[in-house]
Amino acid sequence: MLTVRQYVPADADLTIHIFLRAIREVASKDYTQAQVDAWARVEDREAWAKRRSSRPAWIVQYGNVSIGFADLVPDGLLDMMFVHPDYQGIGAASLLLATIEAEARKQGIQRIFTEASLTARPFFERRGFRVLASQTVEKRGQTLENFKMEKFLGETAATS
Repeated sequence: MLTVRQYVPADADLTIHIFLRAIREVASKDYTQAQVDAWARVEDREAWAKRRSSRPAWIVQYGNVSIGFADLVPDGLLDMMFVHPDYQGIGAASLLLATIEAEARKQGIQRIFTEASLTARPFFERRGFRVLASQTVEKRGQTLENFKMEKFLGETAATS
């Protein structure tokens, strides 16, 4: 059974673990090893923890196990959303996105946007996001392709 709870500061290490595993084991199918190595790093744990605590953020749980997280910046940016590789495909990301959309509506945010990886793009497209632009970002000397995407709330998701 999937549930969502609010992020608490004690979740920092858990979210770092999920972030690193998701990139190394899931996104690695779409990016080179050098790109993964550059992306899958958290050099400042305190900055990470502060960033997650500075905005609405959630943890998705499967029973008692925390398996994913997401956060929402006040301007509508879905900054991060990652699910542990062992729990892909069970609806965790969909539940996180539904939580984000509900919170955005509650805050009067009409547009959610994100920078989706090659791996995440199909997920977002199936849920009503559209690609605004492909872009190349630099991480520790490596360039990675991702996509600026947006969704206006009130639109219905495309069927998959």
